[in-house]
Amino acid sequence: MKAINALGEASSPYLRQHAQQPVHWQEWSEATLAQAREQRRVIFLSIGYSTCHWCHVMAHECFDSPAIAAVMNQHFVNIKVDREERPDIDATYMAYVMAISGQGGWPLNLWLTPEGEPLIGGTYFPPEDRSGRAGFRRVCEEVAHLWRTEPTRLSQAAHRHLKQLREESSQPRAQHEFPGADGIDALLRQVIAQHDTRYGGFGHAPKFPRPCLPRFVLICETLQRGNAELRQQALSATIHTLRAMMDGGLHDHLGGGFHRYAVDSRWHIPHFEKMLYDQAQLAELYLDAWNIQLGDASENARYLRTVERLFAYVASELRHPDGGFYAAEDADSQIDHNLPQRREGAYW
Repeated sequence: MKAINALGEASSPYLRQHAQQPVHWQEWSEATLAQAREQRRVIFLSIGYSTCHWCHVMAHECFDSPAIAAVMNQHFVNIKVDREERPDIDATYMAYVMAISGQGGWPLNLWLTPEGEPLIGGTYFPPEDRSGRAGFRRVCEEVAHLWRTEPTRLSQAAHRHLKQLREESSQPRAQHEFPGADGIDALLRQVIAQHDTRYGGFGHAPKFPRPCLPRFVLICETLQRGNAELRQQALSATIHTLRAMMDGGLHDHLGGGFHRYAVDSRWHIPHFEKMLYDQAQLAELYLDAWNIQLGDASENARYLRTVERLFAYVASELRHPDGGFYAAEDADSQIDHNLPQRREGAYW
């Protein structure tokens, strides 16, 4: 199908997915940014990646809509970015959305001043108001109205927000030594407090593996760091979580490896996307558990089998024939090989 916007020749498969949409998408470039500055137009920036399920959903609901595209084209310079191609841009604007909302994810959508300073942002927007979420079209129209009537106030506020964010991000955060006893105990308490004592894991639905938390506990156990009672409680939470993830739907019992997250608290129903970096982190976690003999002989054998099947999946499905690895496997697949319609998890 012939491209109808500027993304048809993009190197990114994600950008090319949007080449037939009625939105006048452009790539991130100095020429595009200069156009926004010269025309004094708000930039609408949408960041995602090719295997992102909710990126597909919003693309279909919003960006395929001629009526919504007309609003976007009338008021904004519209830019699409592939986060796997430009992680620097993604990291900058994700930090802003995380700071103002406390959560992030993809698609990442922001409205920026012509100078690229964020006015407002969020993740997925439905086309119209739904379930407590503001509709995308309404947000577009309200941003356009405010920019038309109060551009100076909006620019000043955006500049202040970005300045504060830059100041916070410039503070040294890396700690190259293992935390002291008080720091370790505080972290162990956080792990214990976040543990789902019924179903395992940390936090509630949607439930992500968050392998850095149980790995921290295993490191503390290996080094015998932290209060012994806290360490034991955190270790119990970790064992519970390892079993729950391994036994539940997050783990692909047929194909090997782990899905992105579970949509429910019980780990039963996976979001079927699979990420290369999740496989890497979870392989390290289960290898650590096996290496320190966290359970009995039978339990440890299961940890090792889980990792072996994970590596077999990566080698079989994520290895690129020309070398290297694919970054992810899409959650959406064809319902029928003879039909173009796609649905999350159809091939599972």
